[in-house]
Amino acid sequence: MNFDSRKKFKEERTLILIKPDGVQRSLIGEIIGRFERSGLKLIGLKMLVPSKDLIEKHYLVNPEWRRITGEKTIESYKKKGKQPPFEDPFKVTEIILNNLKKYITSGPAVVMVWQGMHAVGIVRKLVGGTEPLTSDVGTIRGDFTIDSYEVSDIDGRAVRNLVHASGNIEEAEKEIVLWFQDGELLNYRLIPESILYDVNLDGILE
Repeated sequence: MNFDSRKKFKEERTLILIKPDGVQRSLIGEIIGRFERSGLKLIGLKMLVPSKDLIEKHYLVNPEWRRITGEKTIESYKKKGKQPPFEDPFKVTEIILNNLKKYITSGPAVVMVWQGMHAVGIVRKLVGGTEPLTSDVGTIRGDFTIDSYEVSDIDGRAVRNLVHASGNIEEAEKEIVLWFQDGELLNYRLIPESILYDVNLDGILE
């Protein structure tokens, strides 16, 4: 692997959103600590109450999100032997998007950018599956909350799963520029990076 390839891996970025339920549960420090201990570097951080317009733009950075999410939701209903509210995926995601807007604009949220090798994949692993009930033990969603799709459907709301994490590198790049302006992301070096990235571990022994 050449220098440019290594640099690309080291500088991969992902966006994390601690949603209002995570803030209200006083889990900000716990969540940040898990990412820090993984070896990733925090390069951007802010706290705000998002607008509904911002949340809509956030979920629609992928133009296929409504179709894909709607189709998956319909399929999930049918696998459970239940009738979906609509057969049209776009009508299904209209409900989902409205519920997400209400949920994530209900109070302060913390938005962050983390950088490092395989940042997107590492964060997805630490966060766990979208549904807390079926998330693995040891993940953020699996350890710190108890919600499920079944209960959220009964209540007519979004599932409360504490955090959002970018799904892939392309999605992360689009989300980051949506939430952060030029100059709000910091470029600096952490001491542990010499252990994580330096090829020969130079400088350990005196």
